[in-house]
Amino acid sequence: MRLYCCFILLTLASAASGEWKVSSDAILTRWGKQVKPENAWQEYPRPQFRREDNWKNLNGLWQYGVRKSEQVPKVYQGDILVPFPVESALSGVQRLLAPDETLWYRRMFQHQTPKGHRTHLHFEAVDYECTVYLNGMKIGSHKGSSDPFKFDITDALHPGDNELIVRVIDKTAPSQTLGKQSLKPKGIYYTRVSGIWQTVWLEDVPERHFRMVKMKPRITEGTLRVLPTLEGEPLKAERIVITVRDGDRVVGVADAALSVRIPDPKLWSPGNPSLYEITMELFDGEDLVDRVESYAAMREIGTVRGPAGQIRMTLNGKVVFHYGPLDQGWWPDGLLTPPSDAAMRFDIDYLKKSGFNMIRKHIKVESRRYYAHCDRIGMMIWQDMPSTGGRPFWSKLAPNPVEDEWPADQHEQFVNELKSMVGSLRNHPSIVMWIPFNERWGQHETIRVGQLMENLDVTRLVNIASGGNFFPVGDVVDRHNYPEPMFPFEDQRFNDYVKVVGEFGGHGLVVPGHQWNSEMRNWGYGDLPATKNEYKKRYRRSFEELMKLRRRGVAAGVYTQTTDVEGEVNGLMTYDREVQKMTAEELRELHAPARF
Repeated sequence: MRLYCCFILLTLASAASGEWKVSSDAILTRWGKQVKPENAWQEYPRPQFRREDNWKNLNGLWQYGVRKSEQVPKVYQGDILVPFPVESALSGVQRLLAPDETLWYRRMFQHQTPKGHRTHLHFEAVDYECTVYLNGMKIGSHKGSSDPFKFDITDALHPGDNELIVRVIDKTAPSQTLGKQSLKPKGIYYTRVSGIWQTVWLEDVPERHFRMVKMKPRITEGTLRVLPTLEGEPLKAERIVITVRDGDRVVGVADAALSVRIPDPKLWSPGNPSLYEITMELFDGEDLVDRVESYAAMREIGTVRGPAGQIRMTLNGKVVFHYGPLDQGWWPDGLLTPPSDAAMRFDIDYLKKSGFNMIRKHIKVESRRYYAHCDRIGMMIWQDMPSTGGRPFWSKLAPNPVEDEWPADQHEQFVNELKSMVGSLRNHPSIVMWIPFNERWGQHETIRVGQLMENLDVTRLVNIASGGNFFPVGDVVDRHNYPEPMFPFEDQRFNDYVKVVGEFGGHGLVVPGHQWNSEMRNWGYGDLPATKNEYKKRYRRSFEELMKLRRRGVAAGVYTQTTDVEGEVNGLMTYDREVQKMTAEELRELHAPARF
């Protein structure tokens, strides 16, 4: 399809449809107050596969239009700040996209591809169906909520100005990977998110270049295999040089099998998050063609049966109890998009200072910078797949579970997004567990999905359905219970699985002046405490109950949750992050004797 709109290019170029500004009624975080079009998410978006000299950030002010027609607008309605979703305050639009509407984006840019290179256009995430046009030519389409994708736009680029148009359709339909998005937000469901919600950028790559890499550490052998994939026409005298460094010290250079021996390796853990820097170089004879900077960690995840017969999780061969919060990753000003990189890191740093060693990233995939920060500070991640909308009967851990029956095309789309999540995040040492389903939300073909996960990644544990209907696949059996944790130890079906309490707690506390909407139901699990002291006592009681379960064989616990989110006031912090209901120091003092 071509967009024959050249005759209105001058009109489009001059139609500055409105000035970007945030609504005066918006709830802004301290970071949101600092956001400007020129500073919106300017950081390099792919920290584990870096070509930092050859990229251009396209975040900032774009034009937008919302129409029920799928024809490109002749006049756009205003300015939108990318990468904030159209429903968010920081986008400057703060408009709900209806299921029968189409969202259009447009911006102009200039770019000249260097000789011997190709130019790639990257989208870190667009929700949900998008089609991209450059200078009137369709260059590609994508379907998904959270996965990064790219297009080679070299042949569509023009000298001088280039017109980039993105069309988005987002029905927020049950078949989509929605996470907590809803057309009717209330309770545990939140405002929907549509369109571009992570960084858009350009990258120039050599015609023959590194496309991706897989890291394979083997701590018992003391080796790290670095396995890059190349793209483009092979070179005549092609050779790859891979160098591994510990700080400024060269540890080794890869052999012909792309393996580097690391004597006495420093192992990654929450207490000592050691990382090795990696340089991958592609040569044609003696000429350097491409260079990519990366990093990896020497760490291994496993399980072991303890003296009492219970199975525990191990990190580098040592038993580690996992304790952390359920982390939704929502923001009052950016919704799914944090207002800034500093804001995103603030949440992780608060949890680290509080003595947690793990985060359950709840039915959301964050930007790749999020996981890189967890890699560097030492925070383990349980990574959920964003859930779909189906709701089969919730039998929890009872025998004879049921699951949804899905059409083949919907299952294929779910699997494509699941594979993309694993593929884009698999090298991050912080991720220690995959969770394909939350509770029974969209739970279907459970055994088949579990087997797929085991084949996709043999280096991590699989928790097939956190708190969901139990099927015998994967490594973990997971019980949700509110407000106090519990686990059915008496059921012999669970003897060969790691036992975890994947959600508990959820104690609420309203902090006046820091609510999303004081007129809606503000709630937590159980009745709301009258005072902050009562709130703290409830947290302590729930934590102590978890420690009792730990002694009986539970290997991990997940407390709900890091922050308040919209009507949920059960966070350790308020939604705007301004009030810590329990300070990091208070939490760390309480957690310290448990020695996670």
